[in-house]
Amino acid sequence: MKCSYHPSYQVALPPGHPFPMSKYSRLAEQLLTEGILAAGDILQPEPLDVPTLELVHTPQYLAKLASSGLSAAEQRRLGLPWSEALWQRSRLASAGTLLAARAALDHGLAGNLAGGTHHAFADHGEGFCALNDVAIAIRKLQAERSIGRAAIIDLDVHQGNGTAAIFEAQDEVFTFSMHGERNYPLAKMRSNLDVPLKDGVGDAEYLDSLQRHLPTVLDAANADIVFYLAGVDVAAGDRYGKLALTEEGIRRRDRWVIEAVRSRGLPLIIVLAGGYAATRARTAELHAHVFRESTAYERRAA
Repeated sequence: MKCSYHPSYQVALPPGHPFPMSKYSRLAEQLLTEGILAAGDILQPEPLDVPTLELVHTPQYLAKLASSGLSAAEQRRLGLPWSEALWQRSRLASAGTLLAARAALDHGLAGNLAGGTHHAFADHGEGFCALNDVAIAIRKLQAERSIGRAAIIDLDVHQGNGTAAIFEAQDEVFTFSMHGERNYPLAKMRSNLDVPLKDGVGDAEYLDSLQRHLPTVLDAANADIVFYLAGVDVAAGDRYGKLALTEEGIRRRDRWVIEAVRSRGLPLIIVLAGGYAATRARTAELHAHVFRESTAYERRAA
């Protein structure tokens, strides 16, 4: 399985900052140590250029991101302090999702060891998301006529509000978000299908809901490619999650998505999205499950 990764996915943040930035390097090291990935499976992206970013984001917003132009209020909304490294990192992670999408079109299944920054809107960032990597990849592939239609399966615990807003008027992209009803963002956007969940939902109710909705999503989307935001902030005890999935529940969730998409012959791209477990190592461990399940699927299908 090919996966995008770059050491500069990780940038320095102020001490005590809640975003688990080291999860990216920890996840890459873990997957290589376990043999889930080999060194030759790693695709190293180059930062995306501005014309590609402008397929989704406004020139005014990109100019602010590129030149320390974000106000203090805009940085608070983003949840991350501006730096040149953050601008570079955001373009690298978005490039990683596009690179993974190209690999999935060739090989069927690929991933990015970052990405899923679904709270980024066309004209601003929020919720730790500066650029909307999945939206950029879809628009770029559509512009090249590599794909016509796309589906987004967003199982992060938070609604993909930026992605929903970006694609609300575009019939060629089907957005599906299954998220905490009372969680961030309080003001939800409109996906093609939103499935809100009550606080405290565990494995049985969550997986039952997913099993009921996933085939409908794939039928309605009629997609050429599928992006899966495999957020692990659905786990019990997550700092920002409010749901109660077990580790096995997360593995079953990931397995079902992979099998549902790949059994239809559709290319699948996996991106991380959120995860805020008690430790960075625990967050990386939870993120690793979707790649373990991907490798297991490929072995069964071989």
